[in-house]
Amino acid sequence: MEIHTEIDTENLLGRFLRARRELLRPEDLGLPAGARRRVVGLRREEVARLAGVSTDYYVRLEQGRECHPSTQVVDALARALELEDDATAHLHRLARPSAVRRRRPARRGQVSPHLLRMMAAWPHTPAVVLDHCLTVLAANPLGEALFDGHTYSGDLVRLVFLDPDARDFYPDWERVAVNTVAGLRAAVDTAYDDTAYDDPRLIEVVGELSLRNETFRRLWARHDIRRKTHETKRFHHPLVGELTLHYESLTVNSAHGQQLVVYQAAPASRSEEALSLLGSLTAAPHAPAEADADADTDAGAGPAAESADPAADPAPDPAADTDPRRP
Repeated sequence: MEIHTEIDTENLLGRFLRARRELLRPEDLGLPAGARRRVVGLRREEVARLAGVSTDYYVRLEQGRECHPSTQVVDALARALELEDDATAHLHRLARPSAVRRRRPARRGQVSPHLLRMMAAWPHTPAVVLDHCLTVLAANPLGEALFDGHTYSGDLVRLVFLDPDARDFYPDWERVAVNTVAGLRAAVDTAYDDTAYDDPRLIEVVGELSLRNETFRRLWARHDIRRKTHETKRFHHPLVGELTLHYESLTVNSAHGQQLVVYQAAPASRSEEALSLLGSLTAAPHAPAEADADADTDAGAGPAAESADPAADPAPDPAADTDPRRP
């Protein structure tokens, strides 16, 4: 399915300020709500007063007639809008776009073989590598097993918003949905040296999900931005049931735009047992031990190996036993 929808990049600063203003309630900031309030969230003059700027200046910022506020004004606006660290950094980038040429994220699918070997050495730890659009580029066996069995197992954004099993797989789906959209914005924001949203992959993802999922469309319009760093997340896995896992997200410095996400269960917990069971259920099959024994017999082990009655042989002297085939 080809999506040609473009992301509106006009007046990003103004649209961000308005979206964040509309999310605040005046009573949360000690302001009177007023019985005749007709606007959603704060009024422009209320934000201006909280930030210590004139109402006219703030209106010009939202309308795009003023695009480059000073660092001090940006910090004041961030405090007035109660922005978290990631959103504050994003606001600074909107107000002061970098003049440095952008670095494109690593081409899709290029994961370091050294990183792949490291992930393969963690048989009890699910690990996945994501790109700037939260597509799974690589996973170790347990990481693949954790997300396996869904229509969009290899795409964490589409898994949340388009997969028919999403609300069963994520018991806290509403929270996961909010964090996924905020994480998508942050991943794209940090994958570039400025804030232009002209990446073809991002346009495809945002365009498709905006058309097909009303919740995504609403959350994208909020302009939440929050990096995927660490969190405790609940899963309902179709094979092993409930899992509560903590993850840490690590930047892959050797591949711009990639992040390594590592999951872990609490020690001695029911989730650790379930994760171990998942590993055993999805592990590659091994040849049974009996087959190895048969192979030894077929290869010929000397006359002693032909004895069918163990009682017919004298008890072996452990000190003199140097046969490497014995356990």
